[in-house]
Amino acid sequence: MRTIFFIFCCCFTLQATAQLAPVKWSFEAEKVNDKEYNIIFTADIDRGWSVYSQYLESKDGPIPTKFAFNPSAGLELVGKMREMGNKKESFDQLFGMKLVKFMRKAKFTQRVKINAAATSVEGQLTYMTCNGKSCLPPENIDFNISLRE
Repeated sequence: MRTIFFIFCCCFTLQATAQLAPVKWSFEAEKVNDKEYNIIFTADIDRGWSVYSQYLESKDGPIPTKFAFNPSAGLELVGKMREMGNKKESFDQLFGMKLVKFMRKAKFTQRVKINAAATSVEGQLTYMTCNGKSCLPPENIDFNISLRE
């Protein structure tokens, strides 16, 4: 009987966790000129949850948001990625340290320079989300953003 109860609890927990998606990401390319685009990653974050900055000072805390662009002969990153949104820098009780995180909405923008052959930007973003009591495991999301209208 205990085994059946344990299996039921595990299945229920896995199902509840699988349905939890407090962050929705969208991607777009905004043309700046004939050779440059702003690649924009927007996170819509459920109330009570947060996503962490890419530029965290400590390696002992949460997983920072990270963007990895696939290498391409026709693509060059220009400058550092910018972060905007409802940014909060404060002492985080869960990790016991000062952290920079975003609540409700975050926008990350990377300028890229392209040559005539480049038609898209591909890569992977990694992020972690927490709600002050617990964190979900880091998630990887592949992106493929078209550069042509």
